[in-house]
Amino acid sequence: MTRGYIFRLASILGYALFVIISLISGFNPGKEIGANFVSFSEDMLKLLPPAFILIGLFEVWVKKETVAKHFGEGSGFKGYLWAVLLAGTTVGGLYVAFPVAYSLGSKGAKLSIIFTYIGASAICRVPMTIFEASFMGIKFTAIRLLVSLPLVILASILLGDYLTKRNYEISEGK
Repeated sequence: MTRGYIFRLASILGYALFVIISLISGFNPGKEIGANFVSFSEDMLKLLPPAFILIGLFEVWVKKETVAKHFGEGSGFKGYLWAVLLAGTTVGGLYVAFPVAYSLGSKGAKLSIIFTYIGASAICRVPMTIFEASFMGIKFTAIRLLVSLPLVILASILLGDYLTKRNYEISEGK
């Protein structure tokens, strides 16, 4: 066993022990931490399995050539628009966006377009935008999107070009 494994195991056991002692002793912050963990775990168990099934189907059904055509080097500015549209429909936030981004990269998407997809996933999902508009107003939401989306695209292009010039490649996971 490595030190990292032992440290992770000790951290998990320490956390569990803290929550159990909090439940027994009535320590409210510890009880709330345990309740939040259970609530978060339930949400993730509802969200992630269907999302990973859809990502798996995407891996199998969508051809590499199709992704390369719409998101690859020759896609031009349309690739960024496709990335924003795909990000807007992504449910589950960044928990789902990162595996989708990895899948896009493995099928030949341009690095800067992948970054645009990740950034847009964080700021312009349709359900989040509707929720925001209902509380903050349509004008606020429109201004936020009109300011943030070009900045995300610009930052993605700069970062993608920087990493491409240095021959960066997405490595396979362990």
